[in-house]
Amino acid sequence: MKFLVMIYTDESLLNALPPGEFDRMMRGCFAHTDELSAKGCVLDSQQLEAPSTAKSIRVRNDRVTIVDGPFAEAKECLGGFNLIEAENMDEAVRIAAEFPWTRTGCIEIRPVRDLMDVRRRVGAL
Repeated sequence: MKFLVMIYTDESLLNALPPGEFDRMMRGCFAHTDELSAKGCVLDSQQLEAPSTAKSIRVRNDRVTIVDGPFAEAKECLGGFNLIEAENMDEAVRIAAEFPWTRTGCIEIRPVRDLMDVRRRVGAL
């Protein structure tokens, strides 16, 4: 079963880390991700650019609105993700909890919906 592990970071907590701590955390994160990748647990892992580089697009009443980032009034912003393979949510939580980013933000885990199942259901094969 696939799970998306979304890593939210609080810039103020990241900026408050002692010198060199962020780099140490990143090295540990890369090592951990490499181990999980070798086991087939991490399928993809990416870091996102700053929220100020984002755009949000909405269509309401046939009107397209595009908003430049930062676009949310929140301390924590989505900083990256891991796409993992786990037996169930419990295993996904265990895997995600091993990443250091829970100290400087939040990690959200969601099961990934099988789009082939959706395609079959809606007749879009």
